Amino acid sequence: MHFGLTEEQDLLQNTVRDFAASEVPAARLREIFEEGSGYDDSIWRAASEIGVTGLFVPERYGGVDLSLLDLALVFECLGEYAVPGPFLGHSLATLALVTGGSDAQRERWLPGLASGEIIGSFAIAEGDAIWDPEDWALRIEGGVASGAKDFVEHATGAKLFVVGASDGQLALVEADADGVSVTATEGLDRTRSLGRVSFDGAAADVLPGGPAAADAVADAGRILLAADAFGGAWKLIRATVEYTLTRVQYGTPVAQFQGVKHQLANLAAEAEPMRGLIWYAAHAFDHIEKERAHSAAVAKSHITDGAVDIARACVELHGGIGFTWECDVQFWLKRALFDRTWLGSPAWHRRRIANLGGL
Repeated sequence: MHFGLTEEQDLLQNTVRDFAASEVPAARLREIFEEGSGYDDSIWRAASEIGVTGLFVPERYGGVDLSLLDLALVFECLGEYAVPGPFLGHSLATLALVTGGSDAQRERWLPGLASGEIIGSFAIAEGDAIWDPEDWALRIEGGVASGAKDFVEHATGAKLFVVGASDGQLALVEADADGVSVTATEGLDRTRSLGRVSFDGAAADVLPGGPAAADAVADAGRILLAADAFGGAWKLIRATVEYTLTRVQYGTPVAQFQGVKHQLANLAAEAEPMRGLIWYAAHAFDHIEKERAHSAAVAKSHITDGAVDIARACVELHGGIGFTWECDVQFWLKRALFDRTWLGSPAWHRRRIANLGGL
């Protein structure tokens, strides 16, 4: 059995890394971060041109028809460069249509989503920490939605919302429909904008996939968040190694100090095993349905928690400058904190793992 990536997957990651290095240099990333919008139209268009927005979409709708593992590999690269934009919400909205939409819904929406012309978003959180489909309170009756969703990615710029409703249903709501109002929310991670979306009798088109589709898309989101966090963790480790090789104390690069060397080695040893968790969780999503929920919860809880620990250690290894606004490590620390929280905390997922195991 081959436990590595194929040549095509290596090429995919190299293509995305080349795109990110070209479109999101450090200076541009800082500009977007300080601006606070979490979006740049030229970056989004460039990502669409190389197919990032339609990776999971079948070819008949203009996509590339790849697997969730391929999408996770892309998210690893997006996390590595802290690429700003609505990639997470858009990908999950697209996944919802692919896995749970009707033929008519797919015909109408997937071509635009695949090309990036239409930006989708996934609106499921309610209150501070309600992510589970079983707990959604927003109601859809008579074809209209009533309720509100929090922490919706790129809420102010999305054209289509995939909304979680009571009984674990998913529904499509157009952003410009009557009864939809959006309020921007200040978030810690400025590479992703957030908002609260209220639905007051807004027309809603329910996806026929039902709760099974909602569960699948949520699990996919957990895997993608884990991949993003993993990419960011390795970026920080490499950046910290480079910094410690150039920072001199007592006439010696601090990288030569035994305590620093041991810390960096421990961070690398903590990060590398995460790769297998992501690959297996994505593989299970694509091929082993009975293990999908468990492996997604394990990847989300362990990797996003570990990525935050790595990010905090890297901030400390940068010394006093690591705690300043001028130091770039904050981009990845704050992104790791988003990855850790969105779609449920590690503690919540560990309880979920226990429940899935019958404990």
